[in-house]
Amino acid sequence: MFSRSVEQGSSVSDQRPYATLLAKGEDRRQRILTIAQRLLVRQGWRNTTLGQIAREAGISPAGLLHHFESKEQLLHAVLEARDAYDDAHRDTSGDIIDQIDGVAARFDKVPDLVGMFVVLLIENLDPEAPLHDRLLVRYRAAVDTVAEGIRRGQRAGRYRTDVDPAVKAVEIVAFLYGMETSWLLDPSISLTEVFKEYTRSLARQLTVHADVP
Repeated sequence: MFSRSVEQGSSVSDQRPYATLLAKGEDRRQRILTIAQRLLVRQGWRNTTLGQIAREAGISPAGLLHHFESKEQLLHAVLEARDAYDDAHRDTSGDIIDQIDGVAARFDKVPDLVGMFVVLLIENLDPEAPLHDRLLVRYRAAVDTVAEGIRRGQRAGRYRTDVDPAVKAVEIVAFLYGMETSWLLDPSISLTEVFKEYTRSLARQLTVHADVP
């Protein structure tokens, strides 16, 4: 009985250093991702090396490769971080106009994620680029999500049924992508006012008997 308690106590003690190592490893991984995002915004992926990221993160190149086996793997990981943030903060059940109006807040909350996405999008327009297919799938998924939001409003009787959801969704996603690019070029843009004006216009176009100033 006593020996079993000793063994169990020893097992718990052995697990603590391992858990600490795991936590440190995850902290380091997140730091690498944060540094990579910031460097991507400033100088693009092609001009950013793993050595630069490692130096900024305060680790050796070998230490970086322990977490990410290649530059391409890290490239996918930084995009996954953006996707994870969007998934965690997206409400696909609400009104699509309200959702778009709330996008402006993301520019202030996570500017590096916004800027990073713009840079990756521009650098991967070539069909042979490493992220081209993934970004294309992501773009089409965004259009489908917006189109379904419009259809949901139409089924609820809030939105006009003579509006083509698929066509309108392409326009809305183009506005969002365009605003991200414009803001990266000129951060002084008044995002709140621009988004407010766009959603007013959208409400006039979509809503049945819209009473929008």
